Amino acid sequence: MFVSILSVFSGSSQPHWTALRTWWREQARAKGSIAATSLLARNLRDFLRDSTPERRRQRYGDMEYDWEHRVNTTSGTVGWRARLLGCFHSPYQPTEPALFHEMMAALPIAFEQFTFIDLGSGKGRTLLMASEYPFRKIVGVELIAELHQAAEENIRAYRSATQECSEIEAVCGDACDFSFAGEQLVLYLFNPLPEAGMRRMMANLEKSLAANPRAVYVLYHNPLLAHLIAGSSAFAWLGGTEQYSIYSARSGGQTG
Repeated sequence: MFVSILSVFSGSSQPHWTALRTWWREQARAKGSIAATSLLARNLRDFLRDSTPERRRQRYGDMEYDWEHRVNTTSGTVGWRARLLGCFHSPYQPTEPALFHEMMAALPIAFEQFTFIDLGSGKGRTLLMASEYPFRKIVGVELIAELHQAAEENIRAYRSATQECSEIEAVCGDACDFSFAGEQLVLYLFNPLPEAGMRRMMANLEKSLAANPRAVYVLYHNPLLAHLIAGSSAFAWLGGTEQYSIYSARSGGQTG
């Protein structure tokens, strides 16, 4: 059965095979091979369903931000290869602007003292929205090359009279292995990783905090894996809503 499912990828490139093998090994290790294969089949069915013309038209429903700022951050223009990779990393979905600004308003910080990092930054909409605040620096990390390239283009094209941070960097790399610099951070997550990857990322972050205690906030949009942060002795829950949660490093305290 597994071999027949793999045949779907016969026309795909090496990154797709690598992503599939890594994903399946992690799922099989955690849930068993039968459950992993069943989940793979469901993911592929979802991918095919989302490839229909009707579903593609629905993905263009997030275009208002792009029209206003003359950028391309919509999920409607994401190619099938990037969407297929998203099945085994994280599907691309841009953050809604009103909710982003609500989350920023909930942070008890002086923005100019912090670096903003978006893991799984996609086409860069969150990086652009973050630039409306006076962060020291803004960094986006995206694994899928097509989305990373779009983010770089959007950063170059973006113009706003209210932009307060112009130091924006897009990095093409794996968020699981991101090396956190010893700065005060706001870390933004919109479910960028499967559970195994999220555990690796949290281990890296905890190691960085142990080596250099400081103020670090995790802003987690749609916190499906919130238990991984809530279970960390390095972080305390500050608050949030059904749509997001905010955590603070216990070693850093509040800066505001």
